[in-house]
Amino acid sequence: MKHLAAYLLLTLGGNSNPSSKDIKKVLSSVGIEADNERLESLLSSLQGKDINELIAEGASKLASVPSGGGGVAVSSGAPAASSGAAAAEAKAEEKAEEKEESDEDMGFGLFD
Repeated sequence: MKHLAAYLLLTLGGNSNPSSKDIKKVLSSVGIEADNERLESLLSSLQGKDINELIAEGASKLASVPSGGGGVAVSSGAPAASSGAAAAEAKAEEKAEEKEESDEDMGFGLFD
């Protein structure tokens, strides 16, 4: 990833075809040592390809990947209402816990 990040930084900076020397220079400027094998592999896989097209292609592939939770379809209003009540109850418990842990209850503050 560090090699790809350096490659992308260089292309954003105007270098449309960064060399391994360019990437090593960017990485060394922040104290990172480049892995020659991975760097050469990256450069050979990107050779002759437009980075903007690759990003667009990758974004379209990511759009088809399912992510996140949810997962439960609600067919009537009753289950939604009960989950809303549970959420409100959880918030009330959370506020109570926060109040118990506050500095006011202990009689001193962090910087007193």
